Amino acid sequence: MRIIQTLVGPMEVFSYLVFDEETREGILIDPAGDEDRLIGLLKEHGVKLLYIASTHGHADHTCGNGILKRETGALLVMHELDDAFFQMPECQAWAKAMGFEPSPPADLRVRDGDELTFGGHTMRFLHTPGHSPGACCIWIDGNLFTGDTLFVGAVGRTDLPGSSFEQLLGSLKSKILPLPPDTVVWPGHDYGDHPRSTLGDEMDNNPYITDFLTDD
Repeated sequence: MRIIQTLVGPMEVFSYLVFDEETREGILIDPAGDEDRLIGLLKEHGVKLLYIASTHGHADHTCGNGILKRETGALLVMHELDDAFFQMPECQAWAKAMGFEPSPPADLRVRDGDELTFGGHTMRFLHTPGHSPGACCIWIDGNLFTGDTLFVGAVGRTDLPGSSFEQLLGSLKSKILPLPPDTVVWPGHDYGDHPRSTLGDEMDNNPYITDFLTDD
């Protein structure tokens, strides 16, 4: 399996192209702008894109969904709560006001624990609300794509509509911390000292884990 991490868009979001090197089937996580460059990556590596997976519905992470769907025919995938929330007229208007293209509705609405396959690999959606109602982390073969739920050394904002700090802590405790410590953490933004981490490192060094969760 190959993972290509690339910064895209005005908010410098990490987008991830993940594909099976034998079948060339793949997924694209959070196409957040620079669509021509992302399409170029697909062509460069000969990837047949099956799914466009959103870690959550905020427009800075989903603004490329429409173009990538039209260009590739891949299915849009989002948790059911965020798909419903961010299709509301006020959320669509907010995205446009911020200069982003709103995402089309999801083709597949997922729930916690749902799985989809590409090539010889399976991605599993872990519902991790807090940053948004339907925020998810995506688990693939020991890799966790955390979106804005967990950063290297930090966590996502919880001062936005539909967000909750208490929910975010609960998601970390119940869904992320039980995973193996050698899990590779691939965040949604490059806010830390490194562009990726491991869960073990975050358990030792992330203050939102060490200060709020480890002494429970």
